[in-house]
Amino acid sequence: MVPADQGGGVMRADLLAEPVEGVDEALAAVDAVDRALTGGLLRPDAADMAEFARSVAGTPLAEKVAEAADKAVAGAASEEHFTALAAARLALLGSAHDALAARITEATGRAGDGETDWVQSDSPSLNLLAAARSWLSDLARTGWRGIDHDLISGSAQIISAMLPDPALRRAAALLDGFAAELAASCPGASLERVPARRWADLWSRGMLLALPGAAVTPVTGTATGRLLPVGIDVQEHATAVQAQVHAVFEPADGSASRLVRASASVSKPDTVVGAGLWQLLRPHMSLLAAFGEGRSMELTGMPVTAEGDLIWSDERAQPGEPADPFVTARVALQAATAAETAPLDRHPARIAVPVFVEGYTARTDDDVLTFTIAEHDLAVNTDRVPAASPLTAEAIAASNACIGLLRWDAGSFHLQPLAVETTKRKKAVAVHAGAWAGGTADKAGAKAEKAATDAAKVLRERAGRLLRK
Repeated sequence: MVPADQGGGVMRADLLAEPVEGVDEALAAVDAVDRALTGGLLRPDAADMAEFARSVAGTPLAEKVAEAADKAVAGAASEEHFTALAAARLALLGSAHDALAARITEATGRAGDGETDWVQSDSPSLNLLAAARSWLSDLARTGWRGIDHDLISGSAQIISAMLPDPALRRAAALLDGFAAELAASCPGASLERVPARRWADLWSRGMLLALPGAAVTPVTGTATGRLLPVGIDVQEHATAVQAQVHAVFEPADGSASRLVRASASVSKPDTVVGAGLWQLLRPHMSLLAAFGEGRSMELTGMPVTAEGDLIWSDERAQPGEPADPFVTARVALQAATAAETAPLDRHPARIAVPVFVEGYTARTDDDVLTFTIAEHDLAVNTDRVPAASPLTAEAIAASNACIGLLRWDAGSFHLQPLAVETTKRKKAVAVHAGAWAGGTADKAGAKAEKAATDAAKVLRERAGRLLRK
């Protein structure tokens, strides 16, 4: 374990192994309403609804949720009642998020950024928001087992009208992806397994985003100073990919350093995979090239939200001096303050805290990799390591130091490696998940890049022929 005065990332591995009080109870209540949503809220199981209502007894939501539960069991629930259930569900998940975040703060010894002011968003296009809530209410009544193409297609016109409006795009994007996922799973009656937690997450979040003024916007400031990247998290889907750079920002005015993120997201054809993803991402953010070269960046007036997200603009960033992510992790990561999470984003799945660990031993049992740190085990999630990198499960298992994201899933904390350090011929060698972000001379990476270039060229030629027709 790394002492605090030496920049340690995870300070108390024993705290991460202990259960967090109240989390299991909160998630059990969430499971109750998720079971009800699976069968539909037209006439759900009375025991599930009663369990859910009891979970918020003594809170400001108690009366409204009790009424909503009774109305749902009686088959008389309206949009107002569904909204109350969605709000209570998100509140329970938010409380679980806060408890887990507090445990991470205790384990890492890292300070928070303090309280954040949130500005209520504008509420244009009230008719479209009402239409979105109406469709989501129909979904709730039907339940996931009852979905069919006719029900899902009812969202198409609403989403098409919402997408062009920047103020509605966040809600529209969520509804668009949700509807596409449901459509691909129709009919619901034939599903072997229902992703109840995920679909209920999307439904409840959609209900609140469709409320006038429910979404809040963090106060946005500017960042001038030095940006020290520590790792890149790649999130890939069939038609989209995102690279999120986690970094330490050191303000030029000498104030406290803070944890920040910078993201680039692009649509992609499903034929572009592996290292070819970087070709799509590089033009959108010069930070990727700087990371590949092992450099810091100098920012001037870069917009940054209270949640620590840089609204990236290449015009406001210049490559700086060489910066080794492992040096940053050892020296600067612990002292950086963490940003607050926006109210609607408080969810256990959103937890992703950059940490640094070393001096551990690694073992693999039944294909599950575990780091033992100060006699306490921390599971390692190698499934999240992107294919578009030289980082492998074998390299992680052979490592002696790791930069990663501390996450929580399925009842326990685990580590998602972003980079590892191993020893070869008595020299420290670093392997990064984002090593190919700026280009690569690596044989495997170069081969994958060429294949992606050829695939993109073919797609452009086909698109050109179609346009000429």
